[in-house]
Amino acid sequence: MKQKSKTYRFSAINIKKAVANRFRNFSKKTAKSHTETLIAVMDFFEWHGFVPTDRMYQSVLQEIIKNQKLTETSIKRTEASIAIIRDIEITQTKPTNAILEVLLEQKAKHEKPKVEPVPQKQEPRIEITVPKIRYERLQDKLEMLKKESQYLMEHTTLVKPSFGKPFLRLDITEGELENYKRTLQNL
Repeated sequence: MKQKSKTYRFSAINIKKAVANRFRNFSKKTAKSHTETLIAVMDFFEWHGFVPTDRMYQSVLQEIIKNQKLTETSIKRTEASIAIIRDIEITQTKPTNAILEVLLEQKAKHEKPKVEPVPQKQEPRIEITVPKIRYERLQDKLEMLKKESQYLMEHTTLVKPSFGKPFLRLDITEGELENYKRTLQNL
């Protein structure tokens, strides 16, 4: 089998021996052939707009400034995209989810789960009776607590300061507060 040999047109360039050796070492690290290495180096300079005769730091500085402007633009675009997504979430997704949850809750309320009665041992029923006097005392205590709570609610005001969180202020004397505490402890 005969292999076709690759035919290239070569051109000779005169380079100092030290530079040629340096280029060969560099070429071994980067590409298969010297030609591919030279093409890659030229592409790099053309792509980034570097000119080897210019001072390198000026070209690099211009490249950094260009990349920084591109980065700032992409950051602004990203922030704008995030704002759009948040707006969609607030105006469309959350209300829709809330509506669906309400509908599902109503459906769950209307559908009573079918539960099969579990046979239980019937224990003898014990009726607990509370003496009438104790019941009347509990009723009196409940009425007293209702009155005290109503009094506290009437003497509570909402304060909205210009700085800080709003808070509730209780407009009663120390004696009235101590009396209320004692009432709660005696229950």
